[in-house]
Amino acid sequence: MAEKNERLFDQFPEVSYEEWRAKVEADLKGADFNKKLVWRTNEGFNVQPVYRAEDIAQLNTTDTLPGQFPYVRGTRTDNDWLSRQDIVADTPEEANKIALDVLEKGINSLGFKVQNPEDVKVLLNGIYLPAVEINLTCCPGKAVAVAEALVAYVKEQGAENTFRGSIDYNPLRRQFKHGVEGVDMAAIVAEASKLLDVVAPVAALRCLAVDSLILANSGAYIYQELGYALAWGTAWLNALTDAGRCACEVASRIKFNMCVSSNFFMEIAKFRAARMLWAQIVEQYKPENLDCSKMMVCATTSRFNQTIYDAHVNLLRSQTETFSACVAGVDSIVVTPFDAPYKKPDAFSERIARNQQFLLKEESHMDKVVDPAGGSYYVETLTVAIAQEAWKLFLDVEENGGFFALVANGSVQKAVNESCQKRHSDVARRKEVLLGTNQYPNINETAASKIEIDGACHCGCAAEKGPNALCGKRAATDFEELRLSTEAAAKRPKVFMLTIGNLAMRLARAQFSTNFFGCAGYEIIDNLGFNTVEEGVDAALAKEADVIVLCSSDDEYAELAPAAFKYLDGRAEFVVAGAPACMEELQAAGIKDFVHVRCNVLDTLRDFNNRLLNK
Repeated sequence: MAEKNERLFDQFPEVSYEEWRAKVEADLKGADFNKKLVWRTNEGFNVQPVYRAEDIAQLNTTDTLPGQFPYVRGTRTDNDWLSRQDIVADTPEEANKIALDVLEKGINSLGFKVQNPEDVKVLLNGIYLPAVEINLTCCPGKAVAVAEALVAYVKEQGAENTFRGSIDYNPLRRQFKHGVEGVDMAAIVAEASKLLDVVAPVAALRCLAVDSLILANSGAYIYQELGYALAWGTAWLNALTDAGRCACEVASRIKFNMCVSSNFFMEIAKFRAARMLWAQIVEQYKPENLDCSKMMVCATTSRFNQTIYDAHVNLLRSQTETFSACVAGVDSIVVTPFDAPYKKPDAFSERIARNQQFLLKEESHMDKVVDPAGGSYYVETLTVAIAQEAWKLFLDVEENGGFFALVANGSVQKAVNESCQKRHSDVARRKEVLLGTNQYPNINETAASKIEIDGACHCGCAAEKGPNALCGKRAATDFEELRLSTEAAAKRPKVFMLTIGNLAMRLARAQFSTNFFGCAGYEIIDNLGFNTVEEGVDAALAKEADVIVLCSSDDEYAELAPAAFKYLDGRAEFVVAGAPACMEELQAAGIKDFVHVRCNVLDTLRDFNNRLLNK
């Protein structure tokens, strides 16, 4: 029996990076290490397959504790984040009723949309303000009036010193959503100054919004969201300090509403980097108290990667995202209901969204550990890498006139739209995977009947957009449009797998082709295998197949494909599964359709839809 004090790891010799690398390269058998194992991120830096203590030895991010400047490890000494639910209702009375109900179910932060200032009293009726964070969103032009109504109500309740909350004053919303040209800085500064005066009696009421959430939901990469968020916050500081306000007053009124996507470790690093960089930015304004440099962040799970088809996969995405946010130590979290892309969330989906947070708190006890990722070689390295890329973007924005100026001329929107286009292209090619949409679809699912929101399969916004508007299309939109057109067709296309020859290869290629054509919602007819291509073609035609996919091995295609193509004689579309070495010879024989991993899945399926649905 081993002694109690025996340390098991002492039984194993230390392995240097060089020794590990030599062993890995030997196992790769000549393949390039960097091409096989090093990941190039969308954020502009490489991720190594392994990290060690020496990778973070020179990083300053490990030198502080939670609650210490520059707050990379958190602005608090606990991790008890607020569980927020944004109330969706048709009237203020209904919203208040829902709010009172969800407060009894564990929610301690509420979000309301306010149409008229007089609605504030109705929305908050019966809510014990010291126990609940209140967040109000309204049109920018009504922000001052809403703030006046809120402050008056808070005073009436005697809660000036205990109230926590925000008013989402975002004067750029119309520029982002509708492409309205120009930004009236004089009007923005004047209104923001009035807001600061109105909210002055309530210390913990934040009223200057940095809504980088809208950028991320429009396809921005993680470093872009962070870089632009920092620039946006700095724009508030510059504009209002130039107008005579002190930096501490302005910084303590800024609220960051950010997105959290499914890139688990990258998102953890993003929030850690965000706090660190923001604290250092505010420090440069020489505030009276460095506490005002603490970033307040509400993280909302992404809508960009949500899907209409196989919508319950949205639960897996948002659970991962919520986990990232709580590990990162944000102040509050909103979980977007899984059915939000196609309908007004119902009681069931909202309950599930709440429980996703409660599981992490009550069962996983994530609120009991501060910065659990701190010290991780990987996360610490990612934190610095993302900070560096975001800082480059931040400096570029500052050198070109600042955030408000670049929104006014459309530069920010153009950059985000270019990223959105790139991500849509990656989804089309399966470089970015959306489970259930462009990979492993639920082939027999239909969705048209469950869509209740106009334009849900497009960008979700029916209003006309100008050239400087954010695109806003979810990543799955193009595939959903394709599949909905299949649903609307008079006849659902049938795809027949003609499996023959090498057992392993025909099964693998049939599975690949099933997933490929299933993304368009076609009916798939799989088979155990045929002895001859003629037998397979006859069976396909007997099933009235519109597309016949030959599934075999590369070596066998040289003989099987021309024979099958000739025997079919144009009676259905003919496809070869794979990209065999003999592809040129097969194309010379008249075979034009091949499906393989390098295909643009979306464009290929659009072409088939045009052929099959327009007959």
